[in-house]
Amino acid sequence: MDSFIFLCFAIAYIALLVWGVALLFKRRRATASDLALLVVLGLVYDNTVIGLGAIIGEGAALEVLNSARYWLHALLTPLLVLVAWHVLRRTGLRWARTVWAAVVALGVTAALVIYEAIVGPLQMWLVADREYGALSYNNENAPDGPPIMVLIVALALLLAGTFAWVRTRWPWLTVVTVIMVAGSSITLPVPSAAIVNAFELILLIGIVATIAFQDRTSARRMPESRYPDR
Repeated sequence: MDSFIFLCFAIAYIALLVWGVALLFKRRRATASDLALLVVLGLVYDNTVIGLGAIIGEGAALEVLNSARYWLHALLTPLLVLVAWHVLRRTGLRWARTVWAAVVALGVTAALVIYEAIVGPLQMWLVADREYGALSYNNENAPDGPPIMVLIVALALLLAGTFAWVRTRWPWLTVVTVIMVAGSSITLPVPSAAIVNAFELILLIGIVATIAFQDRTSARRMPESRYPDR
């Protein structure tokens, strides 16, 4: 059953990716917010590999495919810090538009990538795991305790969402971030390990919806040729 659910998530992420690319082409310029599309692309891969794991079967091929999952998580997920910074920038906050704010956002992102690579894929030991019909390889060397990188990313998104709510009356980035954190922190009484990933999908939908909202706001505020959020 979980294999089917993961494949449904993959299809949902493909649809979300198409929406995000359409926004980019409509805007006719890339911004830091569009880095969220790389995260979505990584999640398309992640959910597809897990969804097809039982069909591929246990072995070297599936192990390599799962290894890439951990690398993509380490390299791409921290990019959401830059997305959060750019959301703040587009709300019109003066300090968010300074060079120092950009430097801090880049520094935090780079630090998270390095940290996650060190504690994750650089020392991973993959072991086959079959749960609720889905077959994947899990990292047995994953650190215990709360995922530091995910918590910092969530904090950055919550900060961005709060200012977007206060300054532009857009509450949804805050809402989806809270839902993601709360949903990932509880154990749901359902016979599925895949269902928790729904909270991640809700978060990414909220991020892309925030980008769409800020695009519309910028388009109303001034002519396209003078967008302030490059």
